[in-house]
Amino acid sequence: CGPAVLATLLGAAGRPVAPEALSPAVFVPERGGSLQLEMLAAGRRHDVVPTVLPPRLVAVLREVAAGHPVGVLLNLSLPIMPMWHYAVVVGYDLPGGEVLLRSGETREARMTLTTFEHTWARSRHWAFVALPPDTLPATTEVAATRDALLGFSRLAPPARATLAWQTASARWPDDTVIGMGLGNSLVAQGDLAAAEAAFAQLAARTDSAAAWNNLAGVRLQRGNPTGAREAA
Repeated sequence: CGPAVLATLLGAAGRPVAPEALSPAVFVPERGGSLQLEMLAAGRRHDVVPTVLPPRLVAVLREVAAGHPVGVLLNLSLPIMPMWHYAVVVGYDLPGGEVLLRSGETREARMTLTTFEHTWARSRHWAFVALPPDTLPATTEVAATRDALLGFSRLAPPARATLAWQTASARWPDDTVIGMGLGNSLVAQGDLAAAEAAFAQLAARTDSAAAWNNLAGVRLQRGNPTGAREAA
């Protein structure tokens, strides 16, 4: 079920991949399934930013309302004899008290909200979305966004990492981690002029020692020792 769920999320993000092609990356034979870390890491290799959602039902419903299918981990049995299962929440009917899932080979499985909440709670409400680098989740929090972008940047080409950091920076312009990520990705991309501007803006906004230090380094690379000394 792990490869099928990830393939569904990638397809919705415009990155179609067959589940069979994902199996070697996410299926752990000795565990008989897929671990959450493998699910997130495999998504990053296909130009999406997997982001863990806040552990609340309203976050899942808001993402679905925004057009973002949500991967969830359920335990369909009892805690003492778990039957772990990944599924994708693709719709909901609040008056009817149901969620609509893509589950295994079933394209439209209906589950009552009560059953969903009980089986989902056994995974500590673990859920994630996988979106292109120019799109943020509707409910993401800044700490989860930092984690998602740091993981994405380790695997993504510099230009794609820059796009992801720029998207987050537009929402959180005063966050030091996101601002540093943007500046560093621009350096990796070879755009030193844009990196200098990003570090200068972050330093002015936050007075971060790290931002001033990186600004000094970029200015030195650009042949401006006086400006580098001032920033340092």
